[in-house]
Amino acid sequence: MTDKLVIALAQMTQSVGDLAANADAMLDWRARASGADLIVFPELQLIGYPPEDLVLKPALVDRANRELDRLAQATADGGPAMLVGTVVASQGVLFNVVALLEGGAVTAIRQKRELPNYGTFDEKRLFAPGPLPEPIDFRGVRIGVPICEDIWFPFVTAHLKAQGAELLISPNGSPFEIDKDDRRLNAVAGTRVRETGLPLVYLNRVGGQDELVFDGASFVMNGDLSIAHQMPDWEETLTLTHWEKQGGRWTCLPGERHALDERPDDIYNAMLLGLRDYVDRNRFPGVVLGLSGGIDSALSAAVAVDALGADRVWCVMMPSRFTGQDSLDDAVECARLLGVRYDSIAIEPAVGAFDAMLRPAFDGRQRDLAEENIQSRIRGLTLMALSNKFGHMLLTTGNKSEMSVGYATIYGDMAGGYSVLKDAYKTTVFDLARWRNVNVSSLGLGPKGPVMPDRVITKPPSAELRDNQRDDDSLPPYEVLDPILYGLVEEELSVEQLVARGFDRDTVARIERLLYVAEYKRRQSPPGVKLGIRNFGRDRRYPITNAFRTL
Repeated sequence: MTDKLVIALAQMTQSVGDLAANADAMLDWRARASGADLIVFPELQLIGYPPEDLVLKPALVDRANRELDRLAQATADGGPAMLVGTVVASQGVLFNVVALLEGGAVTAIRQKRELPNYGTFDEKRLFAPGPLPEPIDFRGVRIGVPICEDIWFPFVTAHLKAQGAELLISPNGSPFEIDKDDRRLNAVAGTRVRETGLPLVYLNRVGGQDELVFDGASFVMNGDLSIAHQMPDWEETLTLTHWEKQGGRWTCLPGERHALDERPDDIYNAMLLGLRDYVDRNRFPGVVLGLSGGIDSALSAAVAVDALGADRVWCVMMPSRFTGQDSLDDAVECARLLGVRYDSIAIEPAVGAFDAMLRPAFDGRQRDLAEENIQSRIRGLTLMALSNKFGHMLLTTGNKSEMSVGYATIYGDMAGGYSVLKDAYKTTVFDLARWRNVNVSSLGLGPKGPVMPDRVITKPPSAELRDNQRDDDSLPPYEVLDPILYGLVEEELSVEQLVARGFDRDTVARIERLLYVAEYKRRQSPPGVKLGIRNFGRDRRYPITNAFRTL
């Protein structure tokens, strides 16, 4: 029985479905963990998380078994044992598991007990719950391995403690949400450590996977609630933790404690990393976007440059007769500051062609929203033509405030492959633009210093689809609209509850109606980075046909 252990923590990314590459990466990281007794990997590291219905393919499960055997055979060299997240099938059902690999064999498997089925998670659709897990015996040490959601429930860790666990190692696939660091550290891990008196290793993955971004931020908490290690957010890193048994209790010796990003740095890095991994893993050469001279497209361009580098970002101004000179000048200056390719393609010839084409059908009717939306759709068509011709993914630039109330044109400015602002309210967009103009992301490839003229941030927002148009002609000011939307979307409040907070009843009722009737648009919108607790898509799934109102 040992009284010392060296446990390597591999905070790393994954590629969903690329099992051979994931296995190769784990072997590379194991080779770097010289001197460790055990190397631990995040949840479902072998197949990638979340696998969604891909994991229901028998061929994937078969391949997972083969790759797990390959990993196990590698441990016959006497190097570090491996704690690997994967999937196994038994009696016709699937389990989310961790497997201990040592001495050339799989020596233990533990199944995930608690399967999250809320928000972005659908694990009950995919997996069967395992029994309450028993500790794993590793070199005479009883290690409890609660997998991700298991540590959110006190009876799982209490059972492990009762069965003799001496320390807890929790592999995670925990996506980023605003203000989640404190919930993980104090509300969850701290509570479980306080209840059991056992030290806990919290290991999370990093990287983007479609709409989700995983921020890492792994840590080790000792039984006295002190933090022995705090790993960085957003970055892959390998940390060797040193453990000693003192007075009958295991303790992790103090190590590095990295400061985690504050708001809005963390939001910006989530958008950056989500876009980078989406573009790179889907093998796009770069992105193309419409640069209007407004704040949404300017911020989207800045994130794209920070994520991919200026040489992979193509900005296109598409002026009409309603485009102001300020917008033209601001777009040019944004492109100059970011160092990107910039082109201007006027849409007036196409607008004229559509006017002529539709004149017989529109005869006798006043110009209205239909003509305004034609301009937006011409811009979408233009950008998609460039995307088809040159291969760049079209990056959409709409924000959550607009998507909430339908202030976006389906098949127009909603066209595209991905959106970094999809879960960012307009007030958050302003905060991020101000931040980026005086800061630079630690992950960024873009320039230091301002990335847009101040006027882009300070001028009244406008779609510029008619003369003298402003967003607040159609919507309440964003400082009023966004708190209402937060209450309706994130908090699921009624009109009456928001009126009790001091908002105008008619305004709230109107916004609730707009929110519901725009569901059909959102159902056809591109994916985008999840930032908050209720993003449109994976988190909030409302019926399109819906007659319910709270007033």
